[in-house]
Amino acid sequence: MLTRFNFNTASHQKLLRPFSFRSAASSALIRLLHIHTTTTPNPDALKFLPETALYQNTNKTQPHYLSNSTIEFLSRGSAQQSPLAARIFEMSGVKSVLIGPKFVTVEKEPEMSWNELKLEVFEALTAHTESKDPAMKPQNNSSAPPVEEDDELVELIKELIDTRIRPAIQEDGGDVDFIEFDEETGIVSLCLRGACRTCDSSEVTLKHGIESMLMHYVEEVKGVKSVMGPEEAKNMAEFNKLEERLKQKHKDKPF
Repeated sequence: MLTRFNFNTASHQKLLRPFSFRSAASSALIRLLHIHTTTTPNPDALKFLPETALYQNTNKTQPHYLSNSTIEFLSRGSAQQSPLAARIFEMSGVKSVLIGPKFVTVEKEPEMSWNELKLEVFEALTAHTESKDPAMKPQNNSSAPPVEEDDELVELIKELIDTRIRPAIQEDGGDVDFIEFDEETGIVSLCLRGACRTCDSSEVTLKHGIESMLMHYVEEVKGVKSVMGPEEAKNMAEFNKLEERLKQKHKDKPF
């Protein structure tokens, strides 16, 4: 469902009434008109679509079909690469930020209301556009290890994901990353991100959407499974370590 702010309605006039004391209110509201929102299958995630592109994929080593790649940030600490994500994480209740070339998906904490948060995201996107700051800082990949070439089968799986599956998932405010293909079991490991990562229907998307398509086109594929991305796995490992330390501290506590 595509929506955009319509400031002629009584409800939105009521929503924006606290800002009427600003001297630049009229111009600010006009600027906000250029940002659309769409709902996603995840009620805690909303997709924001500015009318200007956020960034371009300038990595010439990647195939042309990866021009729609996204980057997800799961915490404020991980958002140093993105001034835009860092700005959004300043808001209370933001759980994750997924940035694509033409959209931003913001996931909120379940207890937060979009009535409180949506306008703040609109203002952050507007301020970011006016600041001329890049959505993503350029990275120096000179020290990165060389990327191994994929075999023909893995390359085919990746291209199917990037050309046939990823666009549909991005429509719902999410994304999907190929992690690995196990030739012995025929299982493709994928990482769902953005709105799809915590959506109740993610298993349906995985099994009836992605799995059926890959198995149809690639006979070597016998199934798919969802795995954590690197940042999520790191966060989980740190949480498990903390939990173990707390258990040990409780065990060592004298009674």
